[in-house]
Amino acid sequence: MTSLNGARVLVTGASGRIGPVAVAHLRAAGAQVTTLSIQENPGLEAERVLLGDTRSQEDVRAALEGADFVVHLAALAHRDIAPPYDVYSVNVVSTFNVLAQAGAAGVGRAVVAGSINAYGLPMNRHDVTPAYFPLDTDIPVDIADWYSLSKHHGEGTARMAWRQWGIDVVTLRFPHVHDEHALMAQSKQLEADPRPGLREAWSYLHTEDAARAIVLALTATTTGAHAFFLAANDTIAPYRTEAMLEAFAPAAPRLRRFVEREVPIDLTPARELIGFEAHRRLPVPTLDLPAEFR
Repeated sequence: MTSLNGARVLVTGASGRIGPVAVAHLRAAGAQVTTLSIQENPGLEAERVLLGDTRSQEDVRAALEGADFVVHLAALAHRDIAPPYDVYSVNVVSTFNVLAQAGAAGVGRAVVAGSINAYGLPMNRHDVTPAYFPLDTDIPVDIADWYSLSKHHGEGTARMAWRQWGIDVVTLRFPHVHDEHALMAQSKQLEADPRPGLREAWSYLHTEDAARAIVLALTATTTGAHAFFLAANDTIAPYRTEAMLEAFAPAAPRLRRFVEREVPIDLTPARELIGFEAHRRLPVPTLDLPAEFR
């Protein structure tokens, strides 16, 4: 495992939800951090705090000066946050620009904030169900929106950058990431109706765990370009996983059975490639699925 003590790390999109927490974890590990954000965040603490656009070659070039590692978090993080052209173009061009410049500059490793949406189903407008459970990196892709397409293409960009320049890239397919207060509010919504959580396998991740995963991905010894799912080990919905799958996806094959509220996602790559296991678990009681859903 690589040490970050004294390493120079560029974090793009550091003013977002995950960024400030990731920066704090990186600095605690001894890293010297440069941040590049399009918006100011007065609470952001780093050795260099830069304002700029990750689509700009000049802004990224200046931010990369002296960098040993890159954490690329900058993105428009939802299908409906901006017009389709903007969401797709910002995400795809930013990822290409950051990884291409980092690779050409000899940066050895990058971590990219990917998304569970890279396989297409969570935001799909059609009546679709995952091909099987647990979700894994081989699951068929069915994309019907520009945000998911941008995240899917971002993973292709990472593979290209590795093949072209030899930069190792870990893309973390984040589920819904937030602090405990926001996650508990979502859990209450899914208690009332768990059906909307099916395509995301009722997954979640605390912001602190997301930041830990970033540090682990930077310091892991695995090489190449890898993309895999991250999540807490349990579901955000309060009902047993087997009961929800039987009620809401009875035709979807189950490659194995799930214990209590075990999240129906294969988390093996996260464990094996970067040594990640989520630490922050929501205080959600396990309930029987109401009869109206059975």
